[in-house]
Amino acid sequence: MAIIGVIVIGLPLLLYLAQDSLIFFPQRLGESQRAQTASRPGVESVFADAADGTRLHAWHVKGDPLVIYFGGNAEQVSWMLDHVALRTPGVGWLLVDYRGYGASGGSPSERALAEDALRWYDRFPARKTYLFGRSLGSGVAVQLAAARPVAGVILVAPFDSLVEVGKRHYPFLPVGWMLKHRFDSVSLAPKITAPLLCIVATDDEIIPAVHAKRLYDAWAGEKHWIGLEGAGHNSTDNASNYWTSISAFLQKK
Repeated sequence: MAIIGVIVIGLPLLLYLAQDSLIFFPQRLGESQRAQTASRPGVESVFADAADGTRLHAWHVKGDPLVIYFGGNAEQVSWMLDHVALRTPGVGWLLVDYRGYGASGGSPSERALAEDALRWYDRFPARKTYLFGRSLGSGVAVQLAAARPVAGVILVAPFDSLVEVGKRHYPFLPVGWMLKHRFDSVSLAPKITAPLLCIVATDDEIIPAVHAKRLYDAWAGEKHWIGLEGAGHNSTDNASNYWTSISAFLQKK
């Protein structure tokens, strides 16, 4: 009985204490790599100070409209620079390094990422601003869309809430009370009237499409669903209708 008690109490406690490392996988960028990337034509390496003094970093590509990009939980976003230049010429991009990622300082948390997103939005006012959130980044983009006016929102492999995704993967654990970083996007969706482009991989094994569908159904604004047939969570960009859908959405509005 003692062993069972240790497992029943100890495992949830261990996972509660370790949840930051289970949710966030910071990918750092060395200074030499940052400087080399910043030397590319049309690419600007920009820094901003968060409210608590943490030094934040992002990649800025000038253009109109502006798309603010929030990546996945294990993404070093500078890889996107080649794709945005090729796929969306003339469009501006702000690729955000989360705290602890890329060249940003600090440590990530839901609250910090949401507050930093507001800071980036306010730092780069634009005629039209779109938000682009991939996987974990969809939770950040939704919180920003609920707090600031935007021309549209692009979500790739999004979820209703991290709690619901956690319950799917850990059905034997009390995820509802354990999770600190909840990213409850579905509760904010009914308040957001900005147009939505929801892009979902039909064979997503990490965030199954049902989680995106719940968010999509709750969205108050005009919305468009794109299914990427045969794509998985990490192979969305290879689908033939991925970038064409994004480009059309940005040109439409």
